[in-house]
Parts: sequence; structure tokens; C-alpha cells
Amino acid sequence: MATWDGRAVLDIGCGSGFHLPWLASTAASVVGVEPHGDLIALARRRTRRLPHVTVLQGTAQQLPVPDASVDVVHARWAYFFGPGCEPGLAELDRVVRRGGTAYVVDNDPTRSTFGSWFRRGYPEVDPAAVERFWSTRGWTRIPVDMRWSFGSRADLESVVRIEFAAQVADSVLAEHTGTEVDYAVNVWWRDY
Repeated sequence: MATWDGRAVLDIGCGSGFHLPWLASTAASVVGVEPHGDLIALARRRTRRLPHVTVLQGTAQQLPVPDASVDVVHARWAYFFGPGCEPGLAELDRVVRRGGTAYVVDNDPTRSTFGSWFRRGYPEVDPAAVERFWSTRGWTRIPVDMRWSFGSRADLESVVRIEFAAQVADSVLAEHTGTEVDYAVNVWWRDY
């Protein structure tokens, strides 16, 4: 696995740019790619004082960066969910320099409280098919256990309502007490 210190980093699906300053703290350059204009504006505002950060409009399927221009790719809950993301993987093959590394962070629906909620909210996602998809393409999985911890129940409820359709959100919130949720993810990575 690689560090991004002094390297060219690409954050796919950078959203409002939350991770861009963190990546930029040691990277030589950072490019955030986001398809949604309102989020691009937020990301640009967040990074306006960081001269080595650029935020571009684009998708994982058509990355607006040159061939072999990236050393490290970071994609967190942004399109790369296994079967169906082959066009995005082809773009990684195009933009990542040899010797580079890509990291994709995704939910692990096979474990944790959030994982059980995810299975209810997205029953069409087959965890075994997702695992097979990544591993047969040369990616390695690192399971990570973490926790959501909110300052208030209202904050927890707001986030759950963003993550799930109303019926699923209502159901899981009715069953869950408190302001913390155990959460499991997979970090998939591959060297190029």
C-alpha cells in the first residue's frame, strides 16, 4: 500500500471537498472530480486557499485528467460498488501511472449494525458478487470496523434519512436507540 506524500492524488466523487485539504496536507497536487455543480462550488470554496488543489466537473466513467497523470486514487462511496463499474475501472487503468495505487472505500453489508441497515435499504446488492468482482480483478480487501457517533439523536436521524429511503430509515430508527452505530467498511486497493 502507498502513501500520497509528495504524489499526485485524485479524489473521485470528492463531493463538497471534505477530504481534499487532508489529502493536500502532504500531496504534491490534488485533483477532486465531482459530477454535481453545487458540490463542486462547495469543494472549490473549501480549497480556495490551497493552490495545489483543483476541483473539476466529471465522472468516474470519464475522468477529466490526462493519461498516466495520477499516483494515488481515493474514491469513497463514489460509484465504485462492484459489478457495473467496469467503465470507471477502465478509466483508472488510463489515468493511474504505473507504480500508482487506487483505494476504493465501500460499505460492507455482511457485518455491523449499519451493514444490516444497508442490506435492508439496498437488497439488490449481493455482497458475494461484490467480493468476487473486486478479487477477480486483482484488488485486495481490508475490512475496517468503525463507528458513527453523533452529538444528538436528531443528527443521527438526519444522516440515516440521507442514506436510506424514508420507509427503511423510519424502520431502522424505530429499532435503534442512542446516538452511536457500529459501521463496517471495506477498503479495496490495487497497485498498478
